[in-house]
Amino acid sequence: MADTSLGTAEQLRDPNYTPPLAKAVPLGIQHVLAMFVSNVTPAIIIAGAAGIGFGSDQGALGFPDMTYMIQMSILFAGIATLLQTIGMGPIGARLPIVQGTSFAFVPIMIPAVAGLGVNGLAGLMTGVMIGGMFHFCLGFVVGRIRYALPPLVTGLIVLMIGLALVEVGVQYAAGGVPKMGTPDFGSLAMWGPALVVIVVTLAIKFFARGFAAVAAVLIGIIAGYVVALLMGQVSFGNLAKASYFAPPIPFKWGFEFNFAIVLGMCFMAIVSAIETVGDTSGITKGGAGREATDKEIEGATFADGLGTAIAGVFGSLPNTSFSQNVGLIAMTGVMSRHVVTIGALFLIVCGFIPKIGALINTIPINVLGGGVIVMFGMVCAAGVNMLSDVNWNRRNMVIFATALSVGFGLQLVPEALQHVGKTAQILLTSGLLPAAAIAIVLNLVLPENLDD
Repeated sequence: MADTSLGTAEQLRDPNYTPPLAKAVPLGIQHVLAMFVSNVTPAIIIAGAAGIGFGSDQGALGFPDMTYMIQMSILFAGIATLLQTIGMGPIGARLPIVQGTSFAFVPIMIPAVAGLGVNGLAGLMTGVMIGGMFHFCLGFVVGRIRYALPPLVTGLIVLMIGLALVEVGVQYAAGGVPKMGTPDFGSLAMWGPALVVIVVTLAIKFFARGFAAVAAVLIGIIAGYVVALLMGQVSFGNLAKASYFAPPIPFKWGFEFNFAIVLGMCFMAIVSAIETVGDTSGITKGGAGREATDKEIEGATFADGLGTAIAGVFGSLPNTSFSQNVGLIAMTGVMSRHVVTIGALFLIVCGFIPKIGALINTIPINVLGGGVIVMFGMVCAAGVNMLSDVNWNRRNMVIFATALSVGFGLQLVPEALQHVGKTAQILLTSGLLPAAAIAIVLNLVLPENLDD
């Protein structure tokens, strides 16, 4: 139930209303805490895949580069959120939509940068820029393509995203990536803090109420971090090297056009746009008890795309609306976009301070692994929840079975594509794009009355 001391019921449903500052500020910070871990995790994963070491200053890519990617994730989440809450002409829903780095793109980005260092990041960031511009253009047609993405398709896509990421979570919790030769990979010393994160997160999620339940993963990671610190797994050696202020650098990683990456980013932009449509509708229903208008949905999509394109210019990853914050709005009953603006300003300030990114970079990989196991599992669960709306007749079961078998099979056996070109490998080995393509095509061409 909403706190009526914040304003009248009518005021709380108004996106343009600003609660008293003494309460608006903590509400804004609460939004940041609810999304913070999920926002920086993709940057850490992609940096690791590209060859940037955890807490390492060795080699061509190391501690400063990891810190920069974390810093940019924070900064551009704040900027993209401002595009949504404040708006600019037709851009922005002018609703309390919190933007952050998207997990959906991670399965496509990992093979694009795997072990390639700066060269991989140059191609990826170019893809992010172009994909963001494509995403922006979807704002003109987003309402007309929703029919092609019913729960059967979107639920499968979200489920595949989660399945593609679960392996990363387990590897991190066990101590890294096996081929890196970590001596104690899989040992109890590695799994201990990770299990603490999982247990504490579940305990908070199920037995706590209010904001604590929303921030369960953050609290779990803090608990695991403390255990890892006591076990001597946390190093602060690089923290002193980070500066107190640093601006974003245009084309930090260079510019390199890779058709496979661009195509992958554009395809995932469609998925991200549909996710944003759902989140926008969820906010207006949960906070104001109404459907989102076409103008709000279009504005949200424009802001999604522009935020991603700008982020790519400065070496950051794609942005999307954050669903956990939609739930937070429903929980608090506060629809004010200005509350979220306060949170966005906080993110922007933090994004200019590398010390914050360096502090996050002290989180041991196994502690992060415990958190992402839960987060990626929740992605899978969200996909299953979407699929619960499907009418499971013979037609839909055949579509789902075919798409899942091909997509998940290619994910499990990427060597099956070793004789195709590099472009096809990047697009297909995650399993996500082939599964989605099969589901979309079959859903469009197979007649609805197939069971008759």
